[in-house]
Amino acid sequence: MITAIVLIKTDVARIPEVAEEIAALEGVSEVYSITGEYDLIAMVRVREHEQLAEIIPGRLNKVPGIRDTETHIAFETYSRHDLEAAFALGLPEG
Repeated sequence: MITAIVLIKTDVARIPEVAEEIAALEGVSEVYSITGEYDLIAMVRVREHEQLAEIIPGRLNKVPGIRDTETHIAFETYSRHDLEAAFALGLPEG
């Protein structure tokens, strides 16, 4: 699974509408309203890199109200679950 993190600047008056429209796009798993330089973060998860081109510049960037985006592609995923599994070493719990 390929994950892209898309930082999004929007027209401030349209943040909720833009977020909902982005969240409805196929391949977008979550959209967060955030503080700071950007207004939203969208998590895009796909099986092939080519799908990113279809979703991000092809659909997401065309949502009315989006002013600018910056996309980052994840190399590795680390989560509490993944770290616990990595350090468990097959030892019984307890």
